[in-house]
Amino acid sequence: MSKQQFQVGGSLEADASCYVVRSSDEKIYKALKAGEFCYVLNSRQMGKSSILVRTKKRLQEEGFKCVFLDMTRIGSNDITPQQWYYGIITELWIGLNLFGKVNLKSWFKEQEKISFVQQLSNFIEYIIYTVFPQDKIVIFIDEIDSILSLNFEVADFFAYIRFCYNNRTVNLEYHRLNFAIFGVSTPSDLIADKNRTPFNIGTAIELNGFQLHEVQSLVEGLKPYVANPQEVIAEILHWTGGQPLLTQKLCQVVKEVTSQSSFFIKGELEKRTKIAELVRDCIIHNWELQDEPEHLRTVRDRIERSDLYVGKMLSIYQKILQGKHIKIDDSYEQMQLILSGLVVKNEGALQVNNCIYQNVFNLEWVSKKTN
Repeated sequence: MSKQQFQVGGSLEADASCYVVRSSDEKIYKALKAGEFCYVLNSRQMGKSSILVRTKKRLQEEGFKCVFLDMTRIGSNDITPQQWYYGIITELWIGLNLFGKVNLKSWFKEQEKISFVQQLSNFIEYIIYTVFPQDKIVIFIDEIDSILSLNFEVADFFAYIRFCYNNRTVNLEYHRLNFAIFGVSTPSDLIADKNRTPFNIGTAIELNGFQLHEVQSLVEGLKPYVANPQEVIAEILHWTGGQPLLTQKLCQVVKEVTSQSSFFIKGELEKRTKIAELVRDCIIHNWELQDEPEHLRTVRDRIERSDLYVGKMLSIYQKILQGKHIKIDDSYEQMQLILSGLVVKNEGALQVNNCIYQNVFNLEWVSKKTN
């Protein structure tokens, strides 16, 4: 097991000691094991890639054949449909270690007269199913939102995934194949063509912030540095709302500060004051300069890049900051606001994700952006 106490940013190794196991870990593992198609669509830096890595390892240990497709690796700028589909098939070929079993160059030559999506279908049905006649196969697709910027239509790709799901009723072989999709998107974004069946199959896996009962691994990491780790982590979660990157970052800040000085004492008031000081001095104050690895700027940029909808999004957010009850209506503006990470759903209404966001992206910030 990795002994790293905290990790700020990036995917965690499956056995990282600072990995926080959430209820969603067990949900996606059980769902994929049961053959359910899953998608994890959420804001950035919520631990999607880390849960992917951990779930993939667990399934592989039980005999599943798992392959990981990072859509950013395949590319999205100045890429042709042929290159894109060839890239997906090549990644499947590499990920399933089909070297020496399939001559990919010759196979592509044989398939060149049919559509690209049919080539993908043939590769799965006639190559993967044949090489692995008994195995259950899970294809993990990460960074799915990167394909939304492609300069060609990819609805056929998602329609094919839906076909694999629906075809289980007529072809038992398709019960062996499953998909898990991860990214910053909504199901409706993935097939935007209103003339086609919406991409609404499968099981949505919610990724929520860390809860106090889930963070024992972080408590263990804090023990060498503070006398009251349980109280310290509770105060950290008060500020971060359990947002994974911010929580790991604040734990790391506590470690660094306490390694240098006797910063914490046992009194409850003093402890709360010190955490508040750390948040103010190390995260909120001059946040654009201190935002390393980049996180708060990612939230800000997601809002600003919403073009025609930024005004409506900020209007909703302003009302939330003012304490008004904003009922969830699944409008485009609300969904994009949620995908920015700035707000979360809570009992049918929207609320600011955490106290750090509330202090950084405050009413003054909203006013500057809207004037």
